[in-house]
Amino acid sequence: MANFSVTKTLTAIVSVAALGAAIGLSAGTALAQERNVTEDQIIRALVPEKKPLTRGLSVGPQQTVDPTVAAAESKLVQKFRGRSTRSLSIAEREEIATIVKDKPKIDLEINFDYNSADISAKSLPSVQALGRALTNNDLKGSTFVVAGHTDAAGGEAYNQDLSERRADAIKRYLVDKYGINGTDLVTVGYGKSKLKDPSQPLAEVNRRVQVVNMENKATASNASK
Repeated sequence: MANFSVTKTLTAIVSVAALGAAIGLSAGTALAQERNVTEDQIIRALVPEKKPLTRGLSVGPQQTVDPTVAAAESKLVQKFRGRSTRSLSIAEREEIATIVKDKPKIDLEINFDYNSADISAKSLPSVQALGRALTNNDLKGSTFVVAGHTDAAGGEAYNQDLSERRADAIKRYLVDKYGINGTDLVTVGYGKSKLKDPSQPLAEVNRRVQVVNMENKATASNASK
């Protein structure tokens, strides 16, 4: 009888532990799913803010674009289009970083297999959402920077190489699966040089791919008419 009670108690403990593990696994899955962004979120982040056509209709302060600055930026964009990731010098990478500061952008937490440029299965939904977004009419025809970033673990050369390979992996996927013109995707790697959260250098938030809308060719074409 005593043995039966002990067995019953152990069975109850195991059942509770199994239930707790199942709940924990479900919560972890939900958290992972929440990290995946939607096509709509990406579009809203990357579409340039529309400026009022008539000054008299504007409520807020007017922001005028310096034609000289715009022309210089456009020239730089053309300079980097079609370039391979590894061909960019440190100075050129910094040029790109300066240009993208005030451009529409979004950080995507895209995970890769360990020590690899293979996109992990759990991050594919975000990459697929990015592919659909970049082929949306609101964004189609733009030039985008795809910038790879790592956390601070490991040496600079290792992280630089890894960030470049990962940026290239995203570009390759977008070109192969969504037919996006490769010259419309400027890939650049920053390694661990531009941490999103410097106070936590090893945090996952630093391992990201940033996508920036550099230039809307359709808009530029209309403006020049």
